[in-house]
Amino acid sequence: MQNKAPEIQELIEGKSPENILRLVVSAFREKVAFSTSLGYEDQVLTHLIFSNDLPIEVFTLDTGRLFNETYLVLNATLQRYKKPIKVYYPKTETVEKLVSEKGPLSFYESTENRKECCFIRKVEPLKRALNGNSIWITGIRAEQSKNRNDLKQVEWDEANQIIKVHPLLNWTLEEVKSFIKINNIPYNSLHDKGFESIGCAPCTRAIKAGENSRAGRWWWEDNSKKECGLHIN
Repeated sequence: MQNKAPEIQELIEGKSPENILRLVVSAFREKVAFSTSLGYEDQVLTHLIFSNDLPIEVFTLDTGRLFNETYLVLNATLQRYKKPIKVYYPKTETVEKLVSEKGPLSFYESTENRKECCFIRKVEPLKRALNGNSIWITGIRAEQSKNRNDLKQVEWDEANQIIKVHPLLNWTLEEVKSFIKINNIPYNSLHDKGFESIGCAPCTRAIKAGENSRAGRWWWEDNSKKECGLHIN
């Protein structure tokens, strides 16, 4: 599959997000999955998938530490489109062991602890969700962080042995907001309170003026490349 990434990149070059989804589905029918965190960008892609009845499995990861506002937008999305969103949870016994041995807030103590928590609650469930698929659709945008400026719309994900496609990579936040408004798409109300990138409640804060959109994630860590392990960029 890895050698197909350049071919897919050429196929979708210059195409709209909707056409990118259609082209990918045409080439890899029944083998395409979309991971939604229910944020702005992912709601755009969910709308495109559901409104066009595209055969793409839409799934989300429930870490057990999400904001209530995130559950509200999940419920609103299910009611709006009447389409299933598969929910993956971390393994109960693994979470129980982590919290029993290190407590409920171990992720604040070190980057290693935080990555351990992210792996248990996000990375491992993601691997299960992606298993058997050839294409992983994401809502990543280049302007979200400096680490994503050089990304291509199609890349090989070595960790999950899958091709990742980013249909919204070149969209601006204003384009995303405009699309949401025009199509009356349900969105997370935390976005109206300064939260641009929304993850687990204990690990997400509103951003300050001048900060990039991901500055509110794991804000206590003093490094510029902060990821949970789902994406390396």
